[in-house]
Amino acid sequence: MEFYRMDEYDVAVIGAGHAGIEAALASARLGAKTAIFTMSLDAIGNMPCNPSIGGTAKGHLVREIDALGGEMGKAADATFLQSRMLNQGKGPAVHSLRVQTDRERYHVEMKRRLEKQKNLDIIQAEIVDIKAEEGKVREIVTKLGAVYAVKSVIICSGTFLRGKIYVGDRCYDSGPDGLHAANELSKALERLGLPLRRFKTGTPARVRRDSIDYSLLEVQEGDTPIVPFSFETPREGLENKVVCHIAYTNEKTHQIIRDNLHRSPLYGGKIDGVGPRYCPSIEDKVVRFSEKPRHQTFVEPCGMETEEMYLQGLSSSLPEDVQLALYRSIRGFEQIKIMRNAYAIEYDCVDPQELQATLEFKKVEGLYGAGQFNGTSGYEEAAAQGLIAGINAARKVQGKPPFILDRASSYIGTLIDDLITKGCMDPYRMMTSRSEYRLLLRQDNADQRLTPLGYELGLISEERWQAYEKKQELIQQEIERVKNQTFGPLPELSAMLESKGTAPLSTGVHCADLIRRPQVSYEDLAPFDPERPELPWDVKEQVEIQIKYEGYIAKQLAQVEQMRRLESRALPEGLDYATVRGLRLEAIEKLNRIRPANIGQASRISGVSPADVSVLLIYLEQLGSHRRNDKE
Repeated sequence: MEFYRMDEYDVAVIGAGHAGIEAALASARLGAKTAIFTMSLDAIGNMPCNPSIGGTAKGHLVREIDALGGEMGKAADATFLQSRMLNQGKGPAVHSLRVQTDRERYHVEMKRRLEKQKNLDIIQAEIVDIKAEEGKVREIVTKLGAVYAVKSVIICSGTFLRGKIYVGDRCYDSGPDGLHAANELSKALERLGLPLRRFKTGTPARVRRDSIDYSLLEVQEGDTPIVPFSFETPREGLENKVVCHIAYTNEKTHQIIRDNLHRSPLYGGKIDGVGPRYCPSIEDKVVRFSEKPRHQTFVEPCGMETEEMYLQGLSSSLPEDVQLALYRSIRGFEQIKIMRNAYAIEYDCVDPQELQATLEFKKVEGLYGAGQFNGTSGYEEAAAQGLIAGINAARKVQGKPPFILDRASSYIGTLIDDLITKGCMDPYRMMTSRSEYRLLLRQDNADQRLTPLGYELGLISEERWQAYEKKQELIQQEIERVKNQTFGPLPELSAMLESKGTAPLSTGVHCADLIRRPQVSYEDLAPFDPERPELPWDVKEQVEIQIKYEGYIAKQLAQVEQMRRLESRALPEGLDYATVRGLRLEAIEKLNRIRPANIGQASRISGVSPADVSVLLIYLEQLGSHRRNDKE
């Protein structure tokens, strides 16, 4: 094949899914000449699985992306159909926003945002090769033979690498939604020495809206008032456009599945890839949770201008005829019509322990990975990684220091740290339980934690920064006022407190002390606080949370300081851990393979015990002592 040179870029992004979009936008906005390559412009921002954004812990990621200057939250606010705040019966640490999104409008919105971004070219082409010289990326090559000179490359390939679709005993090469698989790029990555492995995910069928009897299903309304994802989106004017519904499987459904397990590629041994532990197929749920008499499915629209409905919770790789039978066994689905059948997809991804905290590969300079290519599942996890990879790729070509978030700063930092230190044996999904600092890493305070960093990077506009500073000023002023405000033992106030199930007042009390009572909210005290200023809803939210959980927050901040002391103890580059006396063999093997940057990261590697950490600390002390003696 004849090759020809086309152009040159600072940063090339391969793939225009959720990771690729954030990577390309961040890189271009930071001043790097950027190109994003996709096999189809019509698949930009595609949602091949559930057309939704957010969810438990995932909503935290979206708000963190927005707080840093990313785009996912704004696009979700512009295209959502229904909004719900999950886990409202629990504390604010686990409150998580989730929206059902108009799939087609989301694609159009993201494509438009890419097209309007300065310093960014969008190119429809399949990348089949990445060339490196002396361990550093130099060029990428398209299927048509076009060669582009590049300084950095970010792989955001999603589930396309050697993608293979499974439906019953049928399988064929394909990406999601019938798009072409990317087979040649996998071979190029293997030539670069990257260890690839096979993961699997799946999706349920899409069915006709008018083939469902909604009178037999549970109604699931959206929440009001609506909380936007983006800190820049006004709350006013946001409204739910649809209702969703809930249906349930039954014993007949489960029997149909059990009778046909021999026709499932998952149980027939045809699928080698490892599937997501926390999002199993319906046949997997029936087998693993055989004691459960039913499983719920959420019936969710794919958009306002389509008849397609998404059946969340019913993903399957069973044959098409079995899919139809099991769906029609569900109450309300007796006449259901399938428009797109369910399927499983197997694809190549990389071991994330091959990556640094910047998401750059250790073995190939200038090569980055983001999204499902790194072993994660979910649009939100992908977008978060894409943002960090885009920031670091741009900063690297500009000669600037790397941008790294630690576990105490964000769920994004937790996600990346988990991937590069612990790895993943199945598609990684973010959950609030993965963070030891989740009281600090709430979705409501993502701007306080990350917007100053986004502003310092150059991803936050001056106008947004001024609005952020004004908000923080209002929060601190009101907290100080509330802490100094006192209430006497008013009969009306005592009656309100008793109605909330808490003790009435016998003496005067500070307003802040009342807010600290679990049963009492900041808003409950408004009728008794005539000096209270008019404040935006998000300011009032922060006042209440920061006062109510002040003691717990202080304890977690102390834990963070202890963690950061360990993070500050850097380990020597190139250290052969076999030379460190006292380390166990397993620790030596893991440390030499993962190459942690510091003691904190080393302590989180599976197979490195507290005793091994103590040995490393002693080694660093001795190393420092030797260096001091040499200087003297």
